[in-house]
Amino acid sequence: MSLEREVAQLALQFRLARLATADPSDHQPHVVPICFTILDGNVYFVVDEKPKRQRRELRRLRNIRNNPRVALLWDDYSEDWDRLTFLLAFGRAYIVSDRAEWERAVSSLCDRYPQYQRMSLRFEDNPAVRIEVLRCHRWQASH
Repeated sequence: MSLEREVAQLALQFRLARLATADPSDHQPHVVPICFTILDGNVYFVVDEKPKRQRRELRRLRNIRNNPRVALLWDDYSEDWDRLTFLLAFGRAYIVSDRAEWERAVSSLCDRYPQYQRMSLRFEDNPAVRIEVLRCHRWQASH
C-alpha cells in the first residue's frame, strides 16, 4: 500500500512530520521531527548534516534496522479546536540502498526544503529512508 493521492496531498501541506520508532530490545519509543517528501506514495527523509560524526548510527536508524515498524504523525494544532487536523500513518521503513532511488529522494527533498541545497549530502554519508505506508488514519474537526 502507499499513501493515496488525497492523503499524500494533505501530508505535503505540512512542513514536518514526527517519526516514531521503537528499540527492538526494550521497546522504548523514540520520536523525532523529520523533513520529508512523498514519491510514488512512499515517504522519504534523509539524515542531513549533523554535528554527530556517526550519522549512520543515529538511534532512529539503529531502530529501523532492527525493527522496521514505524509511525508518522502530521498534525495541525489550533486554539480553535474546530480547526484541528491530524494524519497518522503506520508503515515499514527501509534504509535506501539504491543510489538512483537515493538521488531521486534527495532531489525531491532539496526542491521542498531549500536548506538541503546548501548541504553536501552524499549517498555514503547521509542515509535516506523510505517508509512504505501500510495503513493510515486521518482526522479533521468538522467545520
